[in-house]
Amino acid sequence: MEELKTAKAHKVLLANRKSANFSGVLDVLSFDVNEILLETEQGMLLIKGNDLHVNRLSLEQGEVDVTGRIDGLTYSDVETYHKGGGESFLGRLFK
Repeated sequence: MEELKTAKAHKVLLANRKSANFSGVLDVLSFDVNEILLETEQGMLLIKGNDLHVNRLSLEQGEVDVTGRIDGLTYSDVETYHKGGGESFLGRLFK
């Protein structure tokens, strides 16, 4: 319970699977029309879909707006992402 009190704010607002607003974003690690990988205050966030676009990016404020068809949001720990050993994050995620 103590961990929840010390964590910084991270919010996701998803509207009709067509647009999403994210806060608490630390970095955008990669993106294309099918996947966007964000580092957030709560861990790594993989956004999967079709025709994805990053419409607004403000790392100073920690905010990202995405549009397109959003099919899934998947979280993982940052430590897991950085430990990888030679295997990619996506390779570990979809084992």
